[in-house]
Amino acid sequence: MTIKVLVADDHGAIRAGLMMILGNAEGIEVVGEAADGATAVRQAKALKPDVVLMDVRMPGVDGIAATRELTTEGLCEVLVLTTFDLDEYVHAALRAGAAGFLLKSVEASRLVEAVKLVAAGEGVLAPQVTRKLITAFAAGTREPSPVPDGLGQLTDREREVLACLGGGLSNAQIGTRLHIGETTVKTHVSRVLTKLDLRSRVQAAILAQENGITLESP
Repeated sequence: MTIKVLVADDHGAIRAGLMMILGNAEGIEVVGEAADGATAVRQAKALKPDVVLMDVRMPGVDGIAATRELTTEGLCEVLVLTTFDLDEYVHAALRAGAAGFLLKSVEASRLVEAVKLVAAGEGVLAPQVTRKLITAFAAGTREPSPVPDGLGQLTDREREVLACLGGGLSNAQIGTRLHIGETTVKTHVSRVLTKLDLRSRVQAAILAQENGITLESP
């Protein structure tokens, strides 16, 4: 199945470069482009892409507000790509429901891989961003999100899956860790997100980290 992608970036040259990289990738079709958040939302509603590659800083409606609208309505997955790796952008984008966050310095092959992972329901974080998140949680410098009522409604298995998400494991890795099939993993992840009223597995990972739900040594 071909993955349909919409590219949103206010710099024409960067947008063209991203479209060229993705357009030449096997299994990916670039269906549209946008220079601001409002246009990205309109284009996403009209073109129904699987993934929107979203810049953060754009005129008018920025990428974070656009991400929040797209994920709230369940229109598509959003992969944020930006020059900036400052904490406020990382957390704002992820809490808006972005499925991943990459820096514009990412290699072309990694960008293509990330788009495919996000389209498949996985979460993607740049290594630099992951380190910042872990450091912030360890130092207790990040104000935690409210604890969802649904946290107490998780089954033991769902709580294990949430811990795996907090550890950054993919569906395949979760399946290996918990000795269950990947299809079963996807079912559990879906139930966890529904019970916790979350829009992405990355949001679930943040919640797990903030609430100390961690993987025990195998």
